[in-house]
Amino acid sequence: MRVLSSAALAGPALLLGLLAGCQGNSSTTTTGAGAATAAADTTVASPPDGITTADIGNHIKVLASDEFQGRKPFTAGEEKATSYLADEFKKLGLKPGPDGSYFQNVPLVEITGTPSSTMQVTGKGQNLTFNYKTDFMAFTEREVPSVALKNSELVFAGYGVVAPEYGWNDYAGLDVKGKTVVVLVNDPGNAGNDTTMFKGKAMTYYGRWMYKYEEAARQGAAGLLIVHDTKPAAYPWSVVQSSYSGAKLRPQTTDKGASKCAVEGWITLDATKKLFQAANLNYDQLYAAANKKGFKAQPMGLNLSVSVQNKLRRRNSKNVVAVLPGAARANEYIMYSAHWDHLGIGPAINGDSIYNGAVDNASGCAALLSIAKAFTKLPQPPARSIVFLAVTGEEQGLLGSGYYAAHPLFPLNKTVADINMDALSSFGPMRDLTVVGLGQSELDDYAREAAKEQDRYIQPDAQSEKGFYYRSDHFNFAKVGVPSLYASGAADSRAKGKEYITQQHAEFEEKHYHQPSDEYNPNWDLRGMEQDARLLFRVGQRLAGETTFPNWKPSSEFRAIREKSLGQKPKA
Repeated sequence: MRVLSSAALAGPALLLGLLAGCQGNSSTTTTGAGAATAAADTTVASPPDGITTADIGNHIKVLASDEFQGRKPFTAGEEKATSYLADEFKKLGLKPGPDGSYFQNVPLVEITGTPSSTMQVTGKGQNLTFNYKTDFMAFTEREVPSVALKNSELVFAGYGVVAPEYGWNDYAGLDVKGKTVVVLVNDPGNAGNDTTMFKGKAMTYYGRWMYKYEEAARQGAAGLLIVHDTKPAAYPWSVVQSSYSGAKLRPQTTDKGASKCAVEGWITLDATKKLFQAANLNYDQLYAAANKKGFKAQPMGLNLSVSVQNKLRRRNSKNVVAVLPGAARANEYIMYSAHWDHLGIGPAINGDSIYNGAVDNASGCAALLSIAKAFTKLPQPPARSIVFLAVTGEEQGLLGSGYYAAHPLFPLNKTVADINMDALSSFGPMRDLTVVGLGQSELDDYAREAAKEQDRYIQPDAQSEKGFYYRSDHFNFAKVGVPSLYASGAADSRAKGKEYITQQHAEFEEKHYHQPSDEYNPNWDLRGMEQDARLLFRVGQRLAGETTFPNWKPSSEFRAIREKSLGQKPKA
């Protein structure tokens, strides 16, 4: 879920949601806006399409109830949530997936890693000790009892980016096999300091931590440490501490994670500067050099030792899938997605230990069910098939959508678009429609037309340098070329304006995000959720009636993947 900060739209999300995924439009659990605004705001009508605040509220109330135990994968809460969603799809008369089941098994492994209490660095007459959690975080995605780096050579490789389209290769001429690479967070020119590089202010996928781990593994590195700098990272060190400790779910892989770096991790900026000083290197000078073309990686002349002990548990989690077959082109598909999972039962806060996840993301699942109902109420079924996908493991790193993208139930080259919903707003009707990743695909035009029907304006997310486009389930569809839309009202209350929304987002981030207090509130004004669900329904309805496929914009990094998938010759 994308947490919206006091800076109008987007701010640093907390805990695993920020690092692993989960972006949406957050809402406070304490403000009862409905009674206060209903009389003053009568501009939003409710067409007889089956999308209602009552249905949305009822679904959220059930999914976010204590009975569902916070909907964590591998728990009784998963069974309750996935059964509820499947049963609701059945009630609507929707068909199961192509194998006759409403469930897609998602093989996951739970890795509970315990790093060594210290990380040792030697060389150049130095012997440094860095402390776990205070100075560094370490983990592994390898499904083995233990991993270790012993006197692994350290290399500083700038941002750890290989981006041919930008003429950038931090690994050029560098052999890192068996070595541990130290890299900077974000993109070259990060945090918008140099808007002439990459996409300027907007973060690309190359700036995401997950890409850096992937690239280091492709290069054969044994370890990777990302330097945590709060401004370009957009979240404090406490988020890294919380996100990379304890049990974490990972995809099961045929090689049991052997293709991953043995150790992945983070190191604080202060610890990094001590590291550079021990190597007789000037951090500030190398930081500046790393932000210029032609940067050459720098061996540090130091060796690192650290280990991680693992406890492993393997099980299947579940995606939930339902289909409304198309009347004319049933082999072409419009996808709607939302994640059903949250954090389960955790440390008690104010005596409450159930992390209910009402906003994040019972709201998206409620919209998913409401949109499904709207399609079943149409006088004639849509020409194209409509697929409703509720995915697992978003909070753990977009795992369910990632598995679906790698093991699609419907051909990706016949999947017209993905429309994703994650943490919708409970602040009542909105004037804006904020599109995360505006400018990426032709779906922007569909969203703009649907917004006009509701007298709303379209705008980009205000802090694109934070990389929110890469933090929710739509991104896994984008990675395999499927145009994806992630949009909702997020910034401008029709009744109370922008400042009010800014205050509400700040309150949610501080008091409720990923906490037990993200609970259903009967005083919420759910007309904004109804409005968003209807808008996204209208986008899908239009797509379902067409014969063409929307594409990515020429500047998008996903366009070539799509054109290859469709058998088209990439345009110069």
